[in-house]
Amino acid sequence: MSNQETSFVTLGQRVLANPLKVRMHYGHPDVFDRVFHITRGGISKASRIVNISEDIYAGFNSTLRQGNVTHHEYIQVGKGRDVGLNQVAVFEGKVAGGNGEQVLSRDIYRLGQLLDFFRMLSFYFTTVGYYFCTMLTVLTVYIFLYGKAYLALSGVGESIQIMAEISDNTALSAALNTQFLFQIGIFTAVPMVLGFILEQGFLRAVVSFVTMQFQLCSVFFTFSLGTKTHYFGRTILHGGARYQATGRGFVVRHIKFSENYRLYSRSHFVKGLEVVLLLVVYLAYGYNDGGALPFILLTVSSWFMAISWLFAPYLFNPSGFEWQKTVEDFRDWTNWLLYRGGIGVKGEESWEAWWDEELWYLVGPNPIIYYSHYDVQPYSMTRDHWGSAEWSS
Repeated sequence: MSNQETSFVTLGQRVLANPLKVRMHYGHPDVFDRVFHITRGGISKASRIVNISEDIYAGFNSTLRQGNVTHHEYIQVGKGRDVGLNQVAVFEGKVAGGNGEQVLSRDIYRLGQLLDFFRMLSFYFTTVGYYFCTMLTVLTVYIFLYGKAYLALSGVGESIQIMAEISDNTALSAALNTQFLFQIGIFTAVPMVLGFILEQGFLRAVVSFVTMQFQLCSVFFTFSLGTKTHYFGRTILHGGARYQATGRGFVVRHIKFSENYRLYSRSHFVKGLEVVLLLVVYLAYGYNDGGALPFILLTVSSWFMAISWLFAPYLFNPSGFEWQKTVEDFRDWTNWLLYRGGIGVKGEESWEAWWDEELWYLVGPNPIIYYSHYDVQPYSMTRDHWGSAEWSS
């Protein structure tokens, strides 16, 4: 992750600024042209929900007013960045949620109207397009597996396959046996590899990349794919991205099972189990006249994605397989499950309170209390992202 961050803040920013001219992001070490900004709308934005990625909106503001965000490197310094898996996941969730809000914002729409065709393509690819393509990648896996499960359970797959063999239709047979040989999540590591090649040379870059494969780099990047997809998709559907305090704490410590469960339940574990269920259904009821090999080639990358989503937090957890820690984790998890929620109880203490927090974006973050003239009982009205109202006693 730190290697990828290095490639982003050096190689990536250079290319965004020149020749693409689509650098919008004002990072913390950047210098604002104060007079330019104050006379053209200022730096801060009024909305604290939509504009969670506050610094990129300043870049949008500059570009919309015919300004240009440049990139000058005076000195390269190492910036403190989250390197624990949980911190990385929270940080990526925050950025993906911010990109979801950008998709919904008028700034992106106006930039799309303003930029020329080639600059607009570069802008799409380097901001919201990356997250959109990530989401489409995961959705494609789901569509593929649900299609296979339907063909298996309905018997349509078998009849089409037999018909293709009788009529010697090789094109139809090839379409039915489409194979996902590679997991696309691994390709998110490409900028890091290119950064290695530029800074170390080709051979040392290959050695570094192979070494990182032994350190389960592919599992990490596939897991990261799920984080980005979940938060980006959820923000587009429901809105409500919020700031996440990632912290810069000491990360080489054992993370409790209940903490991992709270953080990854909705984004990875539920989705991973869904993929496993679809694969088992296809294994049990699917028609394959070629035996085990076609099934393995057909589903190996989907199995890899599901296993990465289910087990990565435990593979990257210090002392994750130590027996005493496991016993303590189980005791802590059962206490968390059995402790009832209530007023003032946090999600870290109770399953019930955590579940309420998980669903906050569906009921609305700010309930407004109204009192009826005829009844002492308060009526609460919660507004969702689009402003519609829902009454409940």
